[in-house]
Amino acid sequence: MNLNKKHIVEFIGTFFLVFTVGCAAVLGLADKMAPLAIGSVLMVMIFAGGHVSGAHYNPAVSLAVLLRGKLTSKELPGYLIAQVLGAVLAALFVMRVVNGGAKLPSPTEMALMPALFAEFVFTFGLCYVVLNVATAKGTAGNSFYGLAIGFTVMAGAFAVGRVSGGVFNPAVGVGLVVMKAMAVKTLLMYILAQLAAAFVASAVFHKTNGDD
Repeated sequence: MNLNKKHIVEFIGTFFLVFTVGCAAVLGLADKMAPLAIGSVLMVMIFAGGHVSGAHYNPAVSLAVLLRGKLTSKELPGYLIAQVLGAVLAALFVMRVVNGGAKLPSPTEMALMPALFAEFVFTFGLCYVVLNVATAKGTAGNSFYGLAIGFTVMAGAFAVGRVSGGVFNPAVGVGLVVMKAMAVKTLLMYILAQLAAAFVASAVFHKTNGDD
């Protein structure tokens, strides 16, 4: 894999997303303003990098965009590696800045099936919104895509943060594992739900947008 500008943008955007998730949770804002902070940083990073890489910052979104036909199978590994590396470095920075792990619900405090359902629903919503506002011909060149995507994550974090932690992103999950805020077993199950949501979102997009 040759490092290029798209990988750099994906690394930076994912870093700031995961760093904000970790710091906001550690500061005890999960039930207050953390979702607003997380949605906002995602929004601004999308506006900053959307014209370069598409600003996925999320392996599930990259999968959905691949299935949409706007990312090639050759490009996908570079995106995934950049996103995971950005998440890991952000997690290490969080632990350095706040001197501890994120105060998220532990796996034993969450009912697994409701958590997986919540992750599926809002990851589907996120991928569905991304495909429609950032890849559809009917919305090409719009000025609201970053706001729409950021607000989707914010809404999900407010709605199901207490149920699943509001992850919606395998890279964020990796960061939470590094911060010791999530068990590896839980992460693997979350990833399955998130990737399944990406597949379904892509199928729904193709069904509702025809040959777009």
